[in-house]
Amino acid sequence: MEWRDQGAIISVRHHGETSAIVEVFTKNQGRHAGVVRGATSRKIAPFLQPGGQVDVSWRARLNEHLGTFTIEPIQSRAHVMSNPLALAGLNAVCALLQFTLPERESHPRLYETSIALLDSISETSDWPLDYLHWEMLLLDDLGFGLDLSECAVTGTQGDLAYVSPKSGRAVSKSGAGEWADRLLPLTPCLISDASVGVTELIEGLRTTGHFLENHLAPELGNRPLPEARARMIDRLGRLRTRTLK
Repeated sequence: MEWRDQGAIISVRHHGETSAIVEVFTKNQGRHAGVVRGATSRKIAPFLQPGGQVDVSWRARLNEHLGTFTIEPIQSRAHVMSNPLALAGLNAVCALLQFTLPERESHPRLYETSIALLDSISETSDWPLDYLHWEMLLLDDLGFGLDLSECAVTGTQGDLAYVSPKSGRAVSKSGAGEWADRLLPLTPCLISDASVGVTELIEGLRTTGHFLENHLAPELGNRPLPEARARMIDRLGRLRTRTLK
């Protein structure tokens, strides 16, 4: 059994003295793991970093086996290590992909958006809003998408202010009534690409985080969300006065 694809490295862990088990996210194979021999060598180790774009070939005797990877670098994103916020963002993306995605299941739309986000993180400072929208796409791709098109109570499309924590549907101010304090905030950045303040962005991440933690995670064994996400939000919180595009 064998295949070849391109993808991003999302995790690396030591395996024996000189090998590593590497997980990649590829367009056609989804999240897939394999053993990389000689991973500690000076030739290979520098590009076996989360977020790196690679050409990967997998081979195994049987499809259910872990198998081995042969990896060639395409693009390193290691320069984000000099930018704490960008590094936190890259780590959050990789950690959530590893946490949420089923093994060996293709998610081409999510793959393309994830690679674009990793590029944005490594090349610009205006990626945090893209990250929020990426979390919404992640939820949608895995069957837990939010419906923010109209009020779940009145059916109207205006005056939307809340999100139901149970259904993930939008609720207008008039539709919320006395239940408003039990609903999540529908910040404009959840449905808009306009420039946004850090406080509003963090409110949006609170909403997506609720569905990641309380809807998606229970389907994955009720494990806690990766700490990398909380660290990224903490880094963002230090930029309260900044406007993000």
